[in-house]
Amino acid sequence: MKSFVNNLFFMFFFIVVLTNIQICLADCDNLQDTCPSISPNKQTIFINGLPCKNPSNVTSQDFKTAELSKASPKDIFGASVKLVTAAEFPGLNTLGLSIGRIDIENDGLVNFHYHPRATEMIFVKKGVLMAGFIDTKNQVFQNVLKVGDVCVFPKGLFHYILNQGFEDAIVYSVYNSQNPGQVSIVPTTFDTTLESLDKLKKRIISLSTSQVHDGIINPTT
Repeated sequence: MKSFVNNLFFMFFFIVVLTNIQICLADCDNLQDTCPSISPNKQTIFINGLPCKNPSNVTSQDFKTAELSKASPKDIFGASVKLVTAAEFPGLNTLGLSIGRIDIENDGLVNFHYHPRATEMIFVKKGVLMAGFIDTKNQVFQNVLKVGDVCVFPKGLFHYILNQGFEDAIVYSVYNSQNPGQVSIVPTTFDTTLESLDKLKKRIISLSTSQVHDGIINPTT
């Protein structure tokens, strides 16, 4: 009987541990109503996340931001990506969210990248775009997006956005993590001369016309 009780206890303990591990794979739920973050420059302790401000110092200004009112400088691809996390927008702390703004000039490209800790959803405010992501089977899921369209890029999968219109494009994004992270492969892996970038854009466009079936591209065809 004692052996049975011990086995039952260890089984229960094992289930609890596995459940907690699964929960911790995503941003943890908030344990209080609000927890505006302390500026990283003022941190005196370092934890997984950001510490909360003193509740007596919390104001309504912690829950608004003008960070997305202006674009950041464009890169060599003709695009700018401004990611606003809990570090820049204190009110996001513990809420499991980040926001962003993407500006792409005519024929510009948001280069191949992925977010290791978040799924990204984008909303097109201006322009005509070609957006896609690559899954673990090397299939490319690609769509043409117009004003008002929404598209989602699954967590951890490489994705890109190409401006196919005749004007600059503006896209807003939201992430289901307060710190999604970003890993780009083009600057570190590929030649970034203008000629090479032009070839990359043409390759994306050629895929859209020759290898798409219901929005899915099989690169082996």
